[in-house]
Amino acid sequence: MRIAFFSPLPPARSGIADYSEALLAAMRPRAEVEVFSGPHQPFDPAGFDAAVYQVGNNGYHGYVYETALRHPGIVVMHESNLHHLIADLTIKRGDWDAYLRECEYDGGAGALEFAQKVRRLEVGPDYEGVPMTRRILQSARGVIVHSRFMEAEMRAAKYTGPCAVIPHGAWIPEADRNGFRHRLGLDERTPLIGVFGFLKPYKRIAESLRAFRRLVRLVPNAKMILVGEPHPEFPIESMIRSMGLSGSVRVLGFAPIGDFVGYLGACDIVLNLRYPTVGESSGTLLRSLGLGKAVLVSDVGSFGEFPDDVCLKVPVGAGEEDLIFEYLNLLVSRPDVAAALGARAHEFVARECNWDTVAEQYVAFLEAVASGTPYRSPRREPLPAPAAGPEPAAVEPPSLDYLRGWAAGDAALGYLNTHQTRLVKTLAITPAGGPEDRVLEMGAYLQITPALRNKLGYGEVRGCYYGKPGRTDERSVTSEDGDTFTCFIDHFDAEKDPYPYPDGHFSTVLCCELIEHLFEDPMHLMCEVNRILKPGGHFVLTTPNVASARAVAAILQGYHPGFFHAYIKPAAGSGEVDARHNREYAPREIHQLLENSGFEVTLLETGEFRDEPHPEFGWVYHLLERYRLATNLRGDGIYAVGRKTGGVRERYPGWLYS
Repeated sequence: MRIAFFSPLPPARSGIADYSEALLAAMRPRAEVEVFSGPHQPFDPAGFDAAVYQVGNNGYHGYVYETALRHPGIVVMHESNLHHLIADLTIKRGDWDAYLRECEYDGGAGALEFAQKVRRLEVGPDYEGVPMTRRILQSARGVIVHSRFMEAEMRAAKYTGPCAVIPHGAWIPEADRNGFRHRLGLDERTPLIGVFGFLKPYKRIAESLRAFRRLVRLVPNAKMILVGEPHPEFPIESMIRSMGLSGSVRVLGFAPIGDFVGYLGACDIVLNLRYPTVGESSGTLLRSLGLGKAVLVSDVGSFGEFPDDVCLKVPVGAGEEDLIFEYLNLLVSRPDVAAALGARAHEFVARECNWDTVAEQYVAFLEAVASGTPYRSPRREPLPAPAAGPEPAAVEPPSLDYLRGWAAGDAALGYLNTHQTRLVKTLAITPAGGPEDRVLEMGAYLQITPALRNKLGYGEVRGCYYGKPGRTDERSVTSEDGDTFTCFIDHFDAEKDPYPYPDGHFSTVLCCELIEHLFEDPMHLMCEVNRILKPGGHFVLTTPNVASARAVAAILQGYHPGFFHAYIKPAAGSGEVDARHNREYAPREIHQLLENSGFEVTLLETGEFRDEPHPEFGWVYHLLERYRLATNLRGDGIYAVGRKTGGVRERYPGWLYS
């Protein structure tokens, strides 16, 4: 599908510009998209299947609005009032007659009377006037909104065409909490509350400051920052002084997006209050939730639709200031409550509002409108199931005693004893198979390979190992009970050679303690594994954790954090050198690696290679907790399972390749 996409892009100071930039990155793997980010690009609608217009209520979107009227398409309504935009297109161009005509067209005689008051400078062109949406809604072939509230607003404006409710995408950013706190001159424990975005009265700033003043009487070291461009007619600095809050509140002004996110990350609590509302969503809110922050929102419009357990909702009106204060006091005095609220928020937006999910719904709706068929959200459809056979029955994972029974020789038994917990856990997280299922174990030593058939039920078990392409060995191993297991081991270079298997051949692939050895191109392995797995197939990956508690302890004491970073001396007589670790990974990197490669992450855990207590790392966890850093995923080994949901999304992800 070929899509014309109309929207301003950064550095335009429009939240929709940031929104569009993120959305485009997720749409491009799914459709052919050409962006029109300015008024002077020639546009021929005949060359596209659909045109989508991101319409916002400011002058940055003037060319978008005008093009949408000339060449109707799918309009994304980010709010239900376009009065400021129309004022920019008429009044600011010196065309008062056009402004009067637009008001009358939108709302009849009453709206014309309002427009004449505006012309006489008795009132300003603002939300209290006329929504100015009639003309663009009448021409639209389809409408996208971000909430049920906005859908109702569109229907109330007499729009009767196709309409899709697609959630606003959520950024899941990284932020250096302690680095930005240091920049602010704050220690790791000072309670910090933030207000972000354009600092206008409708952000409930006066109410928030009064509530914060009450909090400071109980918690004198509490601080507040206001990050955003001040409104010229809103005397926020004098308001802070008059409340006696100059020592507790700082106005930081406009901040570039990197600093903006950093200040969000520094906060413990974010206030995202606003009234009145015209159905707008908030990129700041989505970033805050993605960062796992405790957030207060006004219980109005689209904000009231968020689940009650991911943010605290404040009704507007009587008691508003009291409730803001009570919520602030709760979250400051009970940081565990704030942390739990933030964790649920992060989980919710990562699941429901990720950009891939948003892009899938966009493309599906555009295709439906272009073809004249009813739209059905892809969110309602299950992930692709394995192509053949019923779901296998649950099985009990093999025990350590079972694995010991297949250890052939002292060397194999010694390896098993060293890695016993890892091997048992690997089999425990590997999905069971059936007689029709094939499984591939990469780097097969035949330690756990027999269990894939005898315990997990796979009909065909294959192994592979580093070597000259085209060579295949037949290997056998006999258990202490006299059972024999035989399988074929194919040889090739996992990061260079094409794998000798057809597309969609395997139900499951295991890659255990291998990826950390790769020297040149780990994404080659990921691409080939994606290719040889059938839709819905599973990829089991284990690797050492470079962000473990052991690694943190090592680096803070001046040592190398790697689990196995030493060079290996050649074996006596042969001169051969085993492969050393070339790059060890952190759990978040493995999560990114799987997503970049077309997998849904169904499991991501860490654990030990052997189940032994590590009381010597207690101080590390104490340090992490004190500085509000993650204490989970700190085991020595990473255990991950991905489910194939599509093709590779990014061949050379920027975080992994220079």
